[in-house]
Amino acid sequence: MSRVRGYLRDPAGLWPNTAALTYAIAGYVIGWWCMFHPSLSLNVGGAILLGHAMIIAAYLIHDCAHNAIFKNPHHNVRLGAALNWLTGGCYGRFEDLRYKHLRHHNANADLISFDYRVFLLRHPRLLRVVSVLEWFYIPAVEILMHAVLTGAPLVLPGRAAQRTRVVTVIIIRVVLLVGVALVSLKAFLFYLLAQGLLLTVLRFMDAFQHTYAISLLLDDRDAGNEQRGNRAYEEANTYSNLISTRWPWLNLLTLNFAYHNAHHAHPIAGWYRLPQLHDELYPQDCAQQVLFVDQLRCFHRHRVARVLGENDDQFDMVASTRAGAAVGAAALSFLTAF
Repeated sequence: MSRVRGYLRDPAGLWPNTAALTYAIAGYVIGWWCMFHPSLSLNVGGAILLGHAMIIAAYLIHDCAHNAIFKNPHHNVRLGAALNWLTGGCYGRFEDLRYKHLRHHNANADLISFDYRVFLLRHPRLLRVVSVLEWFYIPAVEILMHAVLTGAPLVLPGRAAQRTRVVTVIIIRVVLLVGVALVSLKAFLFYLLAQGLLLTVLRFMDAFQHTYAISLLLDDRDAGNEQRGNRAYEEANTYSNLISTRWPWLNLLTLNFAYHNAHHAHPIAGWYRLPQLHDELYPQDCAQQVLFVDQLRCFHRHRVARVLGENDDQFDMVASTRAGAAVGAAALSFLTAF
């Protein structure tokens, strides 16, 4: 056991990370089994379990992106890439996902290659379709971003080097999902429900965590070291959105990703250390904390307006969510490296 701990960045992470990884894999397998079962109640429970297992896998990918699990960066890459297959985000490379997310931390900005807002404004019919789907809580914007991520290597010369890989992934995924649909159309539909749960939770957590400006400089490698503001700017434009302060264990539902100010203060701290770090940094109260009920109300109220919403670094997210006025941002998931 001591030999295994030697591979870890933080030896204390052995059992927490083992438990989270075991849950993600076991939940994925059991969830699929339940979705093939004749019982409708087991189908529903299986879809929820599968969706949550993918959520935990996604946040483990986030820790891998920060090299927070293993000492050796290559080991983090291998685990992150494997988990990306579980989440369905495997059309994009883990290395690109990590690059985008670390640029987010280094530049104090939300960097993208493709501004879907401009695209939708140029295609008003598609904008209407997306808006209607979003009204029904279908994560159309996130689905669009995953589609763009998948299609980019097929049409953009700058991403042609990934063309073979993406085609291979598409073939594997299509064959597997068509096979599932042929065996059980019901299981296939419940898988779509599980994927919808994953995308909805990830974007719910992302929507109100920053008031960083959105920048199109992701592909500009020369701008990689440019930073907006300083640590004070980063803190002032970062928000923690705890699911519960009364029952902190509920924050494990998203692997403590809600302790976002603590994460930005110490990005390589493992997810299991963030609650204690949060308490040390904010012994009295976190001025940047968005209440869960306020976020939930804003997420519901502005679900259509959020389609074209953008962040503003002069914006007070706490006061705005309290007033029910915060629109939030979309399409900033770390699983879409585009």
